[in-house]
Amino acid sequence: MQTGTKQPWNWLLFPFSAVTAGPYGVFAATIWHGVYSIEDESEWDKLGTGLPDTAGIHRLQLHHELLHACTNNGLYEWNGETWVQDGLTLPCYQYRRLGGACYASTSDGLWIRTGSKWGQLSCEGKHVFDFLSLPQYVVVGHDTGISLYDRFMDDWAHFELQRAITSLAVYRGHLIGATDQGELMIGDKKGRFERVQFGKKIIYSIVPKRGVLYVCTDQGLFKLVYIADRLVMLSVQLGFPVTDVDILGDQIYMATMFHGIQTISL
Repeated sequence: MQTGTKQPWNWLLFPFSAVTAGPYGVFAATIWHGVYSIEDESEWDKLGTGLPDTAGIHRLQLHHELLHACTNNGLYEWNGETWVQDGLTLPCYQYRRLGGACYASTSDGLWIRTGSKWGQLSCEGKHVFDFLSLPQYVVVGHDTGISLYDRFMDDWAHFELQRAITSLAVYRGHLIGATDQGELMIGDKKGRFERVQFGKKIIYSIVPKRGVLYVCTDQGLFKLVYIADRLVMLSVQLGFPVTDVDILGDQIYMATMFHGIQTISL
């Protein structure tokens, strides 16, 4: 006689690279094992149709209820039944829809689509891993540092930092970038950057959510705060490597390397 036991909602133990949560469920990207979705903590469904088995998924983005996967095979959009390549076949690391335009960071610069076709916007020849669109500036994190476009002056400034900048955020007016070496690059608002390590922690990414800057590390999830004019990291959840984070309602969803998708309450 065999008795069945229901798996917990977060039982999938693939290494996860990204998570995003919306009104229609939670979507999680694994490393080399596809994208999964779950609704109301029921059962995981694999959204596999149309996505190559070899796709390495860097980020998931949910814009206007449309799910996009940034992969090493290009940019894909989920149409409810299958993944459709969104016209960009270069390895893609970040996607955002801003106003009436779509932007994507790729292995060959930053690209833009305002109609039906993609076109290269800037940073040709560079691996662009992340970007920010600010009122005055466009900030690009790439394989050798940070490039900054001043909209008012119509001019670029390039900061060669001897590090790849893999994710970007602004906190209290300071431009902050996570590096491929597990550090943070912190701008001083005067065009200089300080490289900061927090003990032996390896930082995977920085994720701004609801005015809080979350830091995903090999030791858990932290938030970055200023205490007495000094940046410190306060623990949110320890005990396992966290690669990405999202918030829906009063729940924090964490993509982890070895412990599936974890949640904690705000």
